[in-house]
Amino acid sequence: MKITCGTDIIEIYRIKESIEKLGEAFLNRVFTENEIKYCESKKKQKYQHYAARFAAKEAAFKALSWKIGDKYSISWKDFEVENNKQGRPTLKIVGVNLKDVEDIDVSVSHCKDYAVANVTVLSK
Repeated sequence: MKITCGTDIIEIYRIKESIEKLGEAFLNRVFTENEIKYCESKKKQKYQHYAARFAAKEAAFKALSWKIGDKYSISWKDFEVENNKQGRPTLKIVGVNLKDVEDIDVSVSHCKDYAVANVTVLSK
C-alpha cells in the first residue's frame, strides 16, 4: 500500500477574475458540466465553490503526480468534484483509468478570501 496526499490553497479573487475575463472558455476547460451546474446554483458564493473545486483538482494532481508521470495525459476535467447526499465532497477520476488507485478522499473548505483542499490517495 502507498498513501500519498496533495494540498492546495487559492485566493478566490483569482478564480473570479479568470471567470470574469475568460468566461466559458475558462469554465469549460477546467470544470465539468456537473461542477458548473453546482457552482452556479450557489449564486453569490459561486466563486468560493469554483475555487474549492479548483483547489481539489490541484491537490489531486499533486497527490497523483508520482503515478501520472509521462504515462498519462491528465486534464482538469479528468477530475470531478461532487457532493454526496450528506453534502460531503467526493473526487472522481473520470477521464483516465489510473490502475492501482484504490481510494481517493478529498476535503475542501473556503471562506471569503481563500479556498483550500486536501486529497489523500490510497494505491497498491
